[in-house]
Formats: sequence, C-alpha cells, structure tokens
Amino acid sequence: MFRWLIVVVLALVLMSGLTAWLRRFGFGRLPGDFEFRAFGREWQLPIASTIVLSMIASLVARLL
Repeated sequence: MFRWLIVVVLALVLMSGLTAWLRRFGFGRLPGDFEFRAFGREWQLPIASTIVLSMIASLVARLL
C-alpha cells in the first residue's frame, strides 16, 4: 500500500512539472483534472490525466 502511495505522489509531481508540455496534447484539461486557487497560488490536481497516462504506460510495458 505504501509503495502505491509513493508511485501516485511521484506521478503527480511529474505531471505538475510537465504540465505546460502535456497541455499541448490535451492532458491536464480532462474532466477530473482539478484546478483551484488557494493561498494566493494556483494548484492543479491532474487526477484523470494521471490515470490515462498510467494506462498508456501499462500498455507499453505489456507490449515490451
């Protein structure tokens, strides 16, 4: 369980770092990706995009 939590957190950090590049392909704007303002900053939680990218990575891993 702890290992999956680390994987999800790392995926969210990676997604937040690659947000500008991935937005060109539509990621980060899917229904289920949340954006909100709090404490004077804009926060993003790309949950749906993380799931889609995880599924793509899983398919690639199975094909290899």
